[in-house]
Amino acid sequence: MPVTTAAAVGYDELAVLKLLALEGSLDGDVKISCSELADRLEASNQTASRRLQRLESAEFVERDTVSDGQWIAITDDGERALRSEYEDYRRIFEADSEVELEGTVTSGMGEGRHYISLPGYSAQFDDRLGYEPFPGTLNVDLREDSVRRRSAVSSFDPIPIDGWEDDERTYGPAVCHPATIETADGETYEGAHTIAPERTHHDDDQLEVIAPEKLRDSLDLADGDHVTIYVGDN
Repeated sequence: MPVTTAAAVGYDELAVLKLLALEGSLDGDVKISCSELADRLEASNQTASRRLQRLESAEFVERDTVSDGQWIAITDDGERALRSEYEDYRRIFEADSEVELEGTVTSGMGEGRHYISLPGYSAQFDDRLGYEPFPGTLNVDLREDSVRRRSAVSSFDPIPIDGWEDDERTYGPAVCHPATIETADGETYEGAHTIAPERTHHDDDQLEVIAPEKLRDSLDLADGDHVTIYVGDN
């Protein structure tokens, strides 16, 4: 979805999306007129129509206009927008929560295999995570909405991995969080951890996951496969 289109959808449009979801449009088409919508929003017909147009332009809803109203259904993108809002409110009102991140498996640059095996890190993993990770990380290219949602993880207490140095160089610290991976087929792997080095070539849309086993083999994953990572509090 283009940035300019996403920017046109604000809190007012999300309020309309929520109202439509409450009417049942996540499950299929719901018939509603602009005047009905305007009454519910306590706004003018023009305002209601404009908000619907913005939702349609952002591909959050699909509309079919008829003589006495319009049939409206929320799209997958619209549902993801609502789920993102839900995650924010859940973080506010639920003390023991988790952040749901979605993305696709991608090949990394091979850094994980080298660094995870270094003795200054591996001893800490064994002590603080309870296992020695497989020498390599599962790299996940996060979807745009998950990149935004990822910031919620910073409110969790991390498992710190301290920096250290040897005779040749200094190695930076990292933070870990408990994680569960779920495949598109519903298979899950518990007992993994996300890892975020302080110094990394990855952008915020790249998530690295470590585990005692090679996750690609354990979950039969290949590049391009969809996964959901549930990141929890320590």
